[in-house]
Amino acid sequence: QVQLVESGGGLVQAGGSRQLSCTASGTIYVADVFGWYRQKSGEQRELVASITRNSETNYGSSVQGRFTISRGDSQNTVNLQMNNLRPDDTAVYFCHVNRVWLQNRPEYWGQGIQVIVSS
Repeated sequence: QVQLVESGGGLVQAGGSRQLSCTASGTIYVADVFGWYRQKSGEQRELVASITRNSETNYGSSVQGRFTISRGDSQNTVNLQMNNLRPDDTAVYFCHVNRVWLQNRPEYWGQGIQVIVSS
């Protein structure tokens, strides 16, 4: 079992920066794919960014060039650096782990953390 805890959310002004961090407890394997998703009010959850064991990254089109996902010093942490934030980035951000290397591809989610970008 994996537990994910997000930190770093809060209120930030448009144009500003914020870093989210995700710390995983339980057994984390090097092949696990970490990701960040977000859910805006009244909308479906969407991919923000993901990172593989080889540090291959994938970004949602709306954050490309502004957000950067990276692994922390241990394989149990992943960060999301968010720059040039816009009011439209306001959402609940979720940390996610996908065990793509297992046949049934189990997934784990954090409880989410609010980011509010004021104009």
